[in-house]
Amino acid sequence: MKMLEDRANGEGLLCLSDDELRSVKRNSSISDVYDVEDTVFARGKFATVRRANHKTTGVQYAAKYIKKRRRAVDMTPEIYHEISVLRKCAPCGRVVRLHEVYETNSDVVLVLELAAGGELQRIFDTDHCLNEVEARRAMRQILEGLGYLHERNIAHLDLKPQNLLLTVEDSCDDIKLCDFGVSRLLAPGAEVRALLGTPDYVAPEVLSYEPISLATDIWSVGVLAYVLLSGYTPFGGDTKQETYLNISQCILTFEPDHFSDVSTAAIDFIKSSLLVNPRLRPTVQELLKHPWISPKNHILPSLSIKTTEPKDTTPKTTPISQRKCLPPAELTPSPRTTYASENLNGFADSPVRAAFTVTANCLCAQCGATCRHLPHTPVSKTPITVDRGILC
Repeated sequence: MKMLEDRANGEGLLCLSDDELRSVKRNSSISDVYDVEDTVFARGKFATVRRANHKTTGVQYAAKYIKKRRRAVDMTPEIYHEISVLRKCAPCGRVVRLHEVYETNSDVVLVLELAAGGELQRIFDTDHCLNEVEARRAMRQILEGLGYLHERNIAHLDLKPQNLLLTVEDSCDDIKLCDFGVSRLLAPGAEVRALLGTPDYVAPEVLSYEPISLATDIWSVGVLAYVLLSGYTPFGGDTKQETYLNISQCILTFEPDHFSDVSTAAIDFIKSSLLVNPRLRPTVQELLKHPWISPKNHILPSLSIKTTEPKDTTPKTTPISQRKCLPPAELTPSPRTTYASENLNGFADSPVRAAFTVTANCLCAQCGATCRHLPHTPVSKTPITVDRGILC
């Protein structure tokens, strides 16, 4: 047990005491208490999720089966870490709730609240996208849940539509964060380095094997905002290597076909999050005050979820070679308004202050209108697909 605790502390994993485990773990078989469906409705690399109906109350839950061993490695510390994170987040309405825990010969089973709407990814799978009002509402809820984690120095490290649950079908009125299997506790003074995350959403510092920070999640927030507003990934290439190169160089474009009806504030929100230097990224609380997110800023009238078919834009089935990119010659700067933010946690060695800059169609997220990355190669976008793999 001591060896597992040492490993957990060194890798940013929360430990679970025997008393804490006893409070949620049941000694009986899950089949004695629940009718568990054979059909898997969600699947990860090392976990499957099935519907479980409580035999006494009739309440439906989601039973997440997590393999205890992977490639002959004991994954108990990671599983206990996820249980501990869920317990710590129990008071937060933006995080899926843990009900109880069971164990089989090969799996640990987490019985979680069931989100009837499924994954946010389903909206993209049905050829729908969110209008700006819906995207802004969704991002605010995501930031609220992420803020609860960050207040406890926990980085999620795998934010993506597949890990965001809708409690109501086809509605973004109530979103919850889930899947904390690769999350990490970032203790003061400790450095955590790991190749964790999903290729399209991973931050540059992860690819370069530099220390992870809470700011690593902020990069994923920027990618998510881009995805919600356009239905495309900002850095997706034909191969993972191309994607990683686009991420490392922050090759970012906003094609008119996908962003012509998106506000300047929304584009600035994306660019302020997608900064290669994590020290310059805003915190969750600062993003909640951003002009695009703050409820004090009424940017757009309320609209409903829309489909992309009636709109005269490049469809998602268009070959990559035919998709249009915004040429640098069309970019013109507009007057800016900025406001400063405090340092990110974990970077006390530098008094760097971040600033939000509201500009019109600014190409480069690092340099603003006076881009130093010349020539600037436009990057073609790829439609959102389900990728549940982690880098390692």
